[in-house]
Amino acid sequence: MGKGEATRERILEIAEAAVLAKGFGATSIDEVIAEASLTKSGFFYHFRDKNALAREMLRRYVETNDRLFDDIFDRGRQLSDDPLQAFLISLKLLAEIMADLPSGHPGCLIASICYQERLFDREVREMTARSVQDWNARFLGVFEGIAAVYPPREPVDLHDLADAMSCIVDGAIIMSKTLNDPRRLERQILLFRSFVKLMFSPNQSPAA
Repeated sequence: MGKGEATRERILEIAEAAVLAKGFGATSIDEVIAEASLTKSGFFYHFRDKNALAREMLRRYVETNDRLFDDIFDRGRQLSDDPLQAFLISLKLLAEIMADLPSGHPGCLIASICYQERLFDREVREMTARSVQDWNARFLGVFEGIAAVYPPREPVDLHDLADAMSCIVDGAIIMSKTLNDPRRLERQILLFRSFVKLMFSPNQSPAA
């Protein structure tokens, strides 16, 4: 990584930490500049304005999360050819990763943008919506694969079930921060895992 790329990455790390701690509205470019030990011209060389910073932060955040989920769910598929078992394994791995975070999950950048969407231009808002749609489509594909082998035991809209995965993760992040309970995210993921197991496991032979 060259010096310019390292500086850009440092700016993004500082800005993301500040935004997750107190939101975009309360995060100023001046404080990011000071923390990064830059001049204003140095900052604006990398980011034209706050929307440009937000776009790059969001792109980076989504790519990081996509890699995490790709790794986790690929691992589940490696450990089992059965789609239900693979997903249950992946959820257990996800819960373990969340439990290992020393101070809990730092927060959701997408949620931060949604709460203050009027601060951003159309491109940032569209990127935010698209990232949520992509995540929901990811989980919809998983549930469609499971349902093809294990028909759900109760009528359920798989689109809604896919949405629920995102809602549970983001909601648990917010709740764990609000109640100062870092393990709440882990517990909610495991609870969702139990729900999926009950929803799709055949009556005679429940999935482990």
